[in-house]
Amino acid sequence: MQVILHVGAHGTEEDRLLKTLLNNKEAAAKRGVAIPGPGKYRYLLKDCMGALLTGTPAPDSGEVLWDSILEQEHADRVILSNPHFFGSQRQALEGHNFYPEAEMRMGALARLFPEDQLEIHMGLRDPGSLLPTLLADASPQRVDQVLQSSDPATLRWSNLLLRLRTAVPDVPITVWCYEDMPLIWAQILRQMMGFNSEERISGGMDLLSSIMSTEGMKRLRAYLHEHRDMTEAHKQRVIAAFLGKYAIDEAIEEEIDLPGWTEDLMDTLSDLYEEDLEQIAQIPGVTLLSA
Repeated sequence: MQVILHVGAHGTEEDRLLKTLLNNKEAAAKRGVAIPGPGKYRYLLKDCMGALLTGTPAPDSGEVLWDSILEQEHADRVILSNPHFFGSQRQALEGHNFYPEAEMRMGALARLFPEDQLEIHMGLRDPGSLLPTLLADASPQRVDQVLQSSDPATLRWSNLLLRLRTAVPDVPITVWCYEDMPLIWAQILRQMMGFNSEERISGGMDLLSSIMSTEGMKRLRAYLHEHRDMTEAHKQRVIAAFLGKYAIDEAIEEEIDLPGWTEDLMDTLSDLYEEDLEQIAQIPGVTLLSA
């Protein structure tokens, strides 16, 4: 089977993405794509991955796991989504690395499903806005600890992806930017489900509708209905134009409140992030979806 592992990252609309995928469950099943509810596998896989640290999986462990996850459902492709696959939100950052346990955890998943074709799908985010999100509910002591031990200017998503390519070189990786998600939401969904650009999906504008006014969404839907022959690139430009005019300011503005952080630092981090994305686009085995 093709196994799509949606691994987060934290702070990249991971829960909303899973909810929209589940809304396409029936349509996907007709195409041989299974989207099981997270309750069927999250704790199960966590326990199995933990057991691997002290032992070796039984030869038929993969089959047993699929029986539990899929029950009687037949599938050629299955989507498993969990932002904690590579670690909890607290474990998302250590020193100068994103998800320091990612290679170990991915290796465990590969050992659990040796007969299946695994793929990693992951959202990335500008470290300048990601760190405040990761630390939003942390204690002041935790915030101080992270800020003292981690220099945000040294954080690179490309380092994580290169580590994963080394650990599991046969596992392709698809990534996208959190900042582009309102424009490429439908593209991400289709990519995960294995649908082509012409196939209808449910909830292709779920994220967009959360940050655009009702009037703007109404006008956008009408425009897209009248211009159904647009290419995907043209559609993204149209969405960007409508978003620029009808965005809900409160929904897109990010308030950064970390000690010592300035607008200049945020601008520097954004520039470094853009440079990092250019590096990511050149990594063999990694596909970067972009607007």
